[in-house]
Amino acid sequence: MEKKYSNCQSCGMPLKKSPNGGGTHADGSISTEYCAYCYQDGKFVNPDMKVEEMQLFVKGKMKEMGFPGFLGGFFTKRIPKLKRWAK
Repeated sequence: MEKKYSNCQSCGMPLKKSPNGGGTHADGSISTEYCAYCYQDGKFVNPDMKVEEMQLFVKGKMKEMGFPGFLGGFFTKRIPKLKRWAK
């Protein structure tokens, strides 16, 4: 049984903002750990992405959405602590 999170454990986005409320497992069920942008059909969309690349990607997305730069920096600081990246 996977743990239920309120934020994607790959990019940090609130799961309630994800299409369908989360990514999908191989069997089509909804993930309670990862969003639809990071996780589809039981696999990461960008399996070779490094944590630093994810941080830059999320900062860019937040900027596109009109968030001030300092907020992007603040929110992406926690990405390395998320389940996907924690070693």
